[in-house]
Amino acid sequence: MRLRLLAALAALTMPLAAQATDGYFSHGYGMKAKGMGGVGTAVAQDPFGGAVNPATMAFVGNQWAIGLDWFSPRRTAQRTGSGPANIDGSVESDSTNFFIPEFGLNYMVRPDLALGVTVYGNGGMNTDYPGGQIPAASACATFNPGQPSYNLLCGNGSLGVDLSQLIVAPTLAWRFLDTQSIGIAPLFAYQQFEANGLQAFAGLSTNPGALTNQGHDSSTGWGARIGYYGTFAERFSVGAAYSTKIDMGKFDKYSGLFAEQGGFDIPENWNVGVAFRPTPQWLLAVDYQRINYNKVPSVGNPSNLVFQCTGGNASACLGGSGGAGFGWQNVSVWKFAVQYAINERWTVRGGYARSDNPIQPADVTFNILAPGVVQDQYTLGATWTLDKVNEITAAFMYAANNSVTGQSLFVGFGAPPSTTETISLKEYSFGLQYARKF
Repeated sequence: MRLRLLAALAALTMPLAAQATDGYFSHGYGMKAKGMGGVGTAVAQDPFGGAVNPATMAFVGNQWAIGLDWFSPRRTAQRTGSGPANIDGSVESDSTNFFIPEFGLNYMVRPDLALGVTVYGNGGMNTDYPGGQIPAASACATFNPGQPSYNLLCGNGSLGVDLSQLIVAPTLAWRFLDTQSIGIAPLFAYQQFEANGLQAFAGLSTNPGALTNQGHDSSTGWGARIGYYGTFAERFSVGAAYSTKIDMGKFDKYSGLFAEQGGFDIPENWNVGVAFRPTPQWLLAVDYQRINYNKVPSVGNPSNLVFQCTGGNASACLGGSGGAGFGWQNVSVWKFAVQYAINERWTVRGGYARSDNPIQPADVTFNILAPGVVQDQYTLGATWTLDKVNEITAAFMYAANNSVTGQSLFVGFGAPPSTTETISLKEYSFGLQYARKF
């Protein structure tokens, strides 16, 4: 009965997420990790190992946790220097408040074997720019004639995309020695996507009827995460985990936008970490994470492939087998954390993470839709232990404003070489989590 109740609680977290700090991955999973810069590979504190390192679940005991994160991204885009083309403009995305649930459960079947589940989300490629920045008397009329005004990408009405990914990760962890464990988590993913305001790119698409303004589409897929965790001399712990690429079904409604006729897989990623406890009260930890975005064509293919499309190479067109993408580079993330137990009731923590920027200046135009450019993330957190079985954890994150400027792709379609675009992003989040041991 108890496990059935906890499974029902997991279902409550099924609404999709829209959070992104490391590209479109979250900086951390579980509020304790989120308060520690996202560190979690070599730290066994809560039942969110399915999102980071499933091997840690062999050391967290019987517990479940449910949390809710308020996430607030602030995104802006600007174009200048277009001169007689008259396509200059600036805009700020309207959507700035998201509420993101998460859930984790761990159950010790026997002292050396744990079963659990982690439910978490990725996303953040979410923008909602109002239209009307560019007048009718502009170069936009060349690509999309007859409109009274245009959005920043010369389309009709509002401009933006919405990508959300929900991942359910059942976990199995085996403690093969008193201080060593391995774990595996099959990954089931469900994702939704919507794009609006891209009418100007119809001539560059293999399927203009499946390019934009088609409402939400969804797809599912499977992958796996494996991990190792071990402690040494009581004070040191190490961890490592690898997640395969999650092969997703295609977005049929957007087969004229994403490469490979609507393909949008979740990229492979891996992480390693080390933690040190100089005293029972102090914890110091470092994680390194690698996310291989460029192995997903719809994300990693360069956006300037559209110029090959105009040269007669249909495979390079939007939606083509080798079609243009967002040009995202692989990302390396360093995460640093400190935690201090003040007493039996209160534990405080902090962290810092530094992420590579996946977006290069040459790809700024397409990434007006998805300006995932933040790099420096600062976090604080605390846990209040109510009694032997109940606790409340809070976490705060600030991702400092970062901008990328590059020459506009519209230069290749007649705008002067001085035409440039700048995309900017900063983020805030604050979350609360309730956990209970059983």
